[in-house]
Order: sequence, then C-alpha cells, then structure tokens
Amino acid sequence: MESSKDNQRQLKRKMKSRHLFMISLGGIIGTGLFLGSGYAIGEAGPTGIILAYLVGGLLMYLAMVCLGELSVVMPVSGSFQAHATKFIGPATGFVVGWVYWLSWALTVGLEFLAAGLLMDRWFPDVPTWIWCVFFVILLSTINSLTTKFFAETEYWFAGIKVVAVILFIVVGIAAVFGLIDLKNQPTPYFSNFLGDGLFPEGISGVFISMMTVVFAFQGSEIMGVAAGETEEPEKSIPRAIRTLVFRILIFYVLAIFVLSAILPYKEASVLESPFVTVFDMVGIPYAADIMNFVILTAILSVGNTGLFACTRVMFSLAQSGMAPKILGKLNKQGVPSNALIITLAFALISLLTSIVAKDTLFVVLLSVSGIGGTLTWLTIAASQIGFRRKYVRNGGKVEDLVYRVKLYPFVPILCIAMCLFIFAFTAYDETQRNSLFWGLGFIAACYLYYYIVFNRRNIKLPIDTELSVVEEKSREEIIN
Repeated sequence: MESSKDNQRQLKRKMKSRHLFMISLGGIIGTGLFLGSGYAIGEAGPTGIILAYLVGGLLMYLAMVCLGELSVVMPVSGSFQAHATKFIGPATGFVVGWVYWLSWALTVGLEFLAAGLLMDRWFPDVPTWIWCVFFVILLSTINSLTTKFFAETEYWFAGIKVVAVILFIVVGIAAVFGLIDLKNQPTPYFSNFLGDGLFPEGISGVFISMMTVVFAFQGSEIMGVAAGETEEPEKSIPRAIRTLVFRILIFYVLAIFVLSAILPYKEASVLESPFVTVFDMVGIPYAADIMNFVILTAILSVGNTGLFACTRVMFSLAQSGMAPKILGKLNKQGVPSNALIITLAFALISLLTSIVAKDTLFVVLLSVSGIGGTLTWLTIAASQIGFRRKYVRNGGKVEDLVYRVKLYPFVPILCIAMCLFIFAFTAYDETQRNSLFWGLGFIAACYLYYYIVFNRRNIKLPIDTELSVVEEKSREEIIN
C-alpha cells in the first residue's frame, strides 16, 4: 500500500506563477461583480460601497498573508483543510474541509444552470438543460485532464474577464469626466457622491453591503489549494499574494467607482447587470451581447475553478482518512478523478433540490455555502497562530521562514475578529439570520458526527517535504 506521502507526491507540480495568480483572480472576479454589484451599491450608497470594498479588501489581505505563510511551509493539496487538521485539530480540519467542499460543489451546480440560462439569449429554442449538460461535459473534461491543461484554460478564462473589467474602467472614467458623452445624461463628475450625503442608507447599510462584498472576495483562498500543484511554491505563493490583493482592490474599487458615478444608486440596485447599462449609455455597440459573453465566461471560470477546489479538498480529506480512500485515487494524469465524479454528481443533485425542495433542503445548502467562505478565512488565521506557536515552541526561528506574517499576532487576530463580526452582523440582519442559523447548525452537526464516528488516532496528514523552509530534517522535527 502506498503511503499518504507517496500519494501526495503524485500530484503534479505543473502550475506556474502566472497560473496561480490567474486562478485566484478567476475565483474572485465573477457574477458577484458583474451582476451583484448593483445590489451592493443600492444597499450602501456610492461612498458607503467603496468603503465596504476597502474594508472587505483588508480582510482578504489578512487572510491571504496568513495562508501564504502556511502554504509556503506546507504546500499540500487541500491547503487550509490540512493546515487546520495539523495546527488546530482533526475535528476542525474535518469540518472546514467538508463545509468548503459543499459550498463550492453547490456553487458549481448553480453556475451550470446560470450558464445555460445565459445561452437562452442567443439560442432561445434550445432547452436550458441541454446547455447545462454541455457545460458539465466541458468543465469535467478540462478538470479530468492534466493540471497544466486546467491551469492554462483557467488562465485564458480569467484573462477575458480582466480585459473586460479594464476596458470598462477606462471607458467609464472617460465618461465620468466628460471625455465621452453619455446618452441623455450630462457629465456626472462627482454629483452622485455628493447629492445624497456620504451614507444615504446610514452606516448600517455599509455593514449590510460588506457581507455581500466579503462573499464576492471569497475564492482568493484557492491559491492555497493550488499550492500543492505549483512549481516552486516558495517563490510563486508570495508573488501571487503581493499582486493579487492590490490588483483585485484596484479592479473592484475603480469599477464600483465608475458604476456609482454614472448610475444613481437606487437605479443600480434594480439592474440585472449595471455593466450592460453603462456600456449602453456610452454607445458601445452590442453592449448587452458583449456583457452576456463576458458574464458567461465569468460563470464558466468560477465553475472550472470550483471543480478544481472541490476535487483537491476531497482528495486531501481522503488522504487524511476523513473521506473514503477511493476518493484519493489519482488517474494517469495525476488528477483525483473519483473526487471529480462525486463532486459533479452532488452539483447536479443540488440543482434538483432547487426545484423539488427549494424551501427546505436547498435553503439549508445555500445557508452552508454562504458562511463557508468566512469560516474558511477564520480557520486560516487560527491555523497560522497554531503553526507559529508550535514552530517557535519546537525551536524554529521566525527569520528562517521564507514567507512570514508581519505584525504577528495582530494580523491573524484582526482577521478572526472581523470574521466573527460578519457572523454577528448576519445575526443582526433579519433577512440573513436564518441562513446563519442553518449554517452554524450544519457546522455543529459536522463536529458531532466527527466525534461520534471518527477516531483521532486514524487521522493521518500528508506533509510535503520537497520544499525546504529550513534544513529538511529539522523542518520536519519543528513542524511535527
């Protein structure tokens, strides 16, 4: 029988730094920006939503630097699930792994449906389910081939979205300052920001919209999941963190600035895609079709990345003994094919629950998905604290770490506090309270199931020793 370490090393390190960056970018720039941004603007107002994105970006940065330290030391597939198992406890690793998997698997199913609905614009006579099947086959094929093929495909998927956002920002800023004329509207300049005060919906509107903003940023942690298959993670991960957070903030904040400056905030909240409206106002031909294509690309990119994340997390769970061993089996291309099949099956079943059990089971699944990302960020920060304490206690020197969190322990503690605040404010908001209760109830059930069914002594954790942070022998001694 192959050891866990041997299985872990069968995952091919074929991703380059550019792939790692674009995969993380692709997990963030999606329907939350192209479709959900109008709702967020309507909740907080023009100035409030920019503040919310800046605060959400800070939280993303705190989580990413914590993940960076852990992923350079321990670049394993499954990332934060394996880190939580090692540095917090097997029960937490079990819970965060399955909650994260369920969250992304449900998202993948919804992306298939959304992609099919978008195709109705161009092919109204073709049933939506046919397009769903087509996209299932497409994305499962991409994910079942080599890691390098997946990474290259996602690189171009994400690239289309980035080009579209940059074009929107350039054209939009020109329109805001009168370099391009808007249809039936004077040059806006800063009138939308000044006309209704800084916070027209009150400071509570900022807090409510910040939850939407944070959910939009979630997906950046996929960088850690991909670390187990990345070339030279000690170089690629720090580089990806440095570029990812600040570019995401620039893309999001500038795009939201343009939307807020051109569209009155109450109008933005009722638009299906405010991006389409702005492109149409500046006279871009076929604006709706262009954005339909961009949004379709964004949906396929998120679905593609979600399948990758699900299969790697499930592989890590199987390696740790927290899922059936058969889910840790790799095909000839070094891809967890059984985990991919199970994920696809669940994604399609979740689509059925949106029709036959939409008021019961589907609501529970959505609730778990909604809090899964925030739970993951909180766990990443707690794992970093656990690692650093163990590392120093066992004789490790912080200066020997290739990548380390500065301002420790302030950074992880602030990250944890901000995540807890999001949960607390979700309970305060009546429209989201039930989702929080369902989600926390599922988490409690996972902990209970672990302690009843699993024996801690059976939990194994694959440690990748190919990357040396300190001398390899002493590194294993310090981590273990």
